[in-house]
Amino acid sequence: MTTERLDTCFAKLKAEGRAAFVAYVMAGDPDPETAFRIVSGLPGAGADIIELGMPFSDPMAEGPTIQRAAQRSLKQGFTVARTLDVVRRFRQGDQTTPIVLMGYLNPVLSRGYQRFAREAAEAGVDGLIVVDCPPEESDPLADELDKAGVSLIRLATPTTDDARLPTVLRRTSGFVYYVSVAGVTGVKEADAEAIMRPVTLIKAASGLPVAVGFGVRTPERAAAVAKFADAVVVGSALVDEIAAALDKREDPAPKVLARAQDLAQAVRHSRKTVRA
Repeated sequence: MTTERLDTCFAKLKAEGRAAFVAYVMAGDPDPETAFRIVSGLPGAGADIIELGMPFSDPMAEGPTIQRAAQRSLKQGFTVARTLDVVRRFRQGDQTTPIVLMGYLNPVLSRGYQRFAREAAEAGVDGLIVVDCPPEESDPLADELDKAGVSLIRLATPTTDDARLPTVLRRTSGFVYYVSVAGVTGVKEADAEAIMRPVTLIKAASGLPVAVGFGVRTPERAAAVAKFADAVVVGSALVDEIAAALDKREDPAPKVLARAQDLAQAVRHSRKTVRA
């Protein structure tokens, strides 16, 4: 099950011969209104897809940058319900940009799979990444997301071997998210040459677009990855702009959107050399 918005986005970009720029930010960070100005401004800054973090108290896959973002968001009282409210509000002005939620299983399980899937679809969510949900235990969640028309997007990593890959890809839809470095977000930088082969293999095995994230911070690295990946995900570099602006008592929104624009332009101007 893949949402129409994701299908349309990737088909359009494939025809243009370029990768998607996926911008990650945490819902509610640093405060509800500033966060919404950032989210609503991302398409204009060049984001093709928005990845919206659902704050969680123990984000084990995240490095310090996004851990602190989650803490700021939780202090603002952000929850799954308020994250979905952000999507609803965004959809009042934008019906085309895909939104993918990224988070952890506990808040989704606490809300109930059926309720979460229904509310996510009604809000306008296109996909869900649940970092700590093993594929072997994901069928109940996948069943409800399928019914609601929301893509379940899975993570493949440098340690996903040939024997494990079919299990990871089973019931994956929308796209596959390739974690380009071993470890947490925002700490190491991706080696474009080293990840080209696994990305190519995952595309062949899944028949789906492959997005690369966890190790992309600079326009130069984003452009290099965009030559062979179907999408380039940047999160920590954008969230760092929020923290830096807060330290200087400045408005984070212009800083984040300017950084996003630089990254988006690098991705847009990097023509793909490996076609899907």
